[in-house]
Amino acid sequence: MLNLYKQQTACLVAVDSIIFGFDGENLKLLLVKRGLEDDTNTWSLMGGWLKPDEGLNDAAHRVLFEHTGLRDVYLEQIAAFGNPDRDPVMRTVSVIYKALVNIEEYNEKISNKLTTSWFLINELPTLLFDHSEMVALAIERLRSNASLHPIGFELLPEKFTLPQLQKLYEAIFNTEFDKRNFTRKLLATGFLVKTTEKQKGFSKKGAYYYYLNKEKYNNDHAFNFLSLTNPDKIL
Repeated sequence: MLNLYKQQTACLVAVDSIIFGFDGENLKLLLVKRGLEDDTNTWSLMGGWLKPDEGLNDAAHRVLFEHTGLRDVYLEQIAAFGNPDRDPVMRTVSVIYKALVNIEEYNEKISNKLTTSWFLINELPTLLFDHSEMVALAIERLRSNASLHPIGFELLPEKFTLPQLQKLYEAIFNTEFDKRNFTRKLLATGFLVKTTEKQKGFSKKGAYYYYLNKEKYNNDHAFNFLSLTNPDKIL
């Protein structure tokens, strides 16, 4: 039995995270330069190697914390990429994750050890290996998840305005929504709680802050974002 193991080809396992952030106007992707490639214009996803004593999810959370300083981040395993020639150095399988972070919180904790930058998802630079394929799959998964679950709220501060929320979902789905229709149908779900606080400095009246009623959502799971708009318009 042991001989069967010895006869197999060694293979490294990596974990790579597609880290999405929202700046109030645009959906962005966090990328890093690692110095592994000759082309200085090539960027990479946040990633690292699986250690012998940890599981995949543990490794993904560890690597994310090491690179961003953030804990308790929304992290979802998406798929594995294992093309034999995806890494020219050694046979490597990469397990990819989708991460949703608050840009402001990240900017407060980021280490100067890394060269990182936020890029618009439709204006990405040249990416390492097959990372562009990983990003495309992550965007598809993000839209699919956001249509049925309120995961988009992970990209917002705890309290947000309805205009902020609309801009977020327009950025995720790369389309525009009718303001009155969007607001009316979203409030009808009962998942949003209005506070007495207003956002200042953007208009004379100001916009009220809301927060997500997570307890209500956890009890009925009736969120269906696609019912709020025309799915045929989503690009």
